[in-house]
Amino acid sequence: MKQWQIFLAFFRVGIFGYGGGPASIPLIQKEVVEKYSWMNEDEFADILAIGNTLPGPIATKMAGYIGYRVGGYLGMFNALAASVVPTIVLMIVFLTSLSAYKDQAWVQGMTQAVIPVVGVMMAVLTWQFFAKSKAGIGWKWSLLLIGISVVLLGFLTLHPGFLIGALLLFAIVKRDKKEAAEG
Repeated sequence: MKQWQIFLAFFRVGIFGYGGGPASIPLIQKEVVEKYSWMNEDEFADILAIGNTLPGPIATKMAGYIGYRVGGYLGMFNALAASVVPTIVLMIVFLTSLSAYKDQAWVQGMTQAVIPVVGVMMAVLTWQFFAKSKAGIGWKWSLLLIGISVVLLGFLTLHPGFLIGALLLFAIVKRDKKEAAEG
């Protein structure tokens, strides 16, 4: 039964994750945290943060790890197949059929209509992480780190992996200082 749940969870992510890996993250969170309770918000945030520091598509990295964690090696392969196969099939079907109609208004409208929905999904997840950061490091640190991130990523075009790695190191040092002060 667990393998079937893993398959269904990541199949839904694979089939509805229109917009790529980042757009799939809220869907993964919905399945593994809210629907099946395989992990809590903190664990999900940790997996997302570490997954973003590693190379490769985030949705498949998360599927592989979560599948492994929930169902071992079989769960890993199950989750990977369930998240990737729908995309492959849809790419073949859509691109084969839509290429003949790519200049039609309904095709262009269809792709443009999905963009706001993906934006809202990303905004909701962003707000959840921002609210969570308040509990962890407070509003001042959260706002400061957001500001620094906007400058580094948006204006100085620093690679996100470097920023995430630096913030992970920052969190470790901050935690160690806090533990040393308490202990």
